Amino acid sequence: MTRLALLPLLALAACAAPQPKQAEAPVSQPPLAREAARIVPQRAFSQIDYLLVDKSERMMIGYAGGHPVKVWRGLQFGDQPQGHKQFEGDERTPEGRYVIEGRNPGSAYHLSLKISYPAPADREFARQYGRSPGGDIFLHGQPNGLPFGRVPGDWTDGCIALSNDEIEELWRIVPDGTVIEIRP
Repeated sequence: MTRLALLPLLALAACAAPQPKQAEAPVSQPPLAREAARIVPQRAFSQIDYLLVDKSERMMIGYAGGHPVKVWRGLQFGDQPQGHKQFEGDERTPEGRYVIEGRNPGSAYHLSLKISYPAPADREFARQYGRSPGGDIFLHGQPNGLPFGRVPGDWTDGCIALSNDEIEELWRIVPDGTVIEIRP
């Protein structure tokens, strides 16, 4: 009998007005890395026009025309991977918006794409402390002469390291001037 008494209540609950949906994020903003990582790219692309690095997820997402089209996982960072790079020698990877401003085919690592760190704000912050912000931050492959595979763990001085195959792919599809956003 108790079950029968609940039936009218369940029927009333089913007729209740639907709850309003929460506002969706603006379309112009790229989705968070965790969300984009679930997207299986179905779009053809020849080059990337935006890179989003999520340090906590050790992942980089390439966008073309505002849509995520490629995900790279297992990124390696500076010896001190948490926090924004502030000073030369702190072995942190910068956080913020930068651009790919050049490439070095003769790098000590298997190819490298230069990131425009330090930005003016980075220089000003370091200047206030009488320090250098550092520089020479790159997306790059593994050390030249490494017999195989990858150096384990975080090992750079603040750069973002990928496998040699991955940096070769980035070399082909990421033009100079591409925005790279590095998030904590």
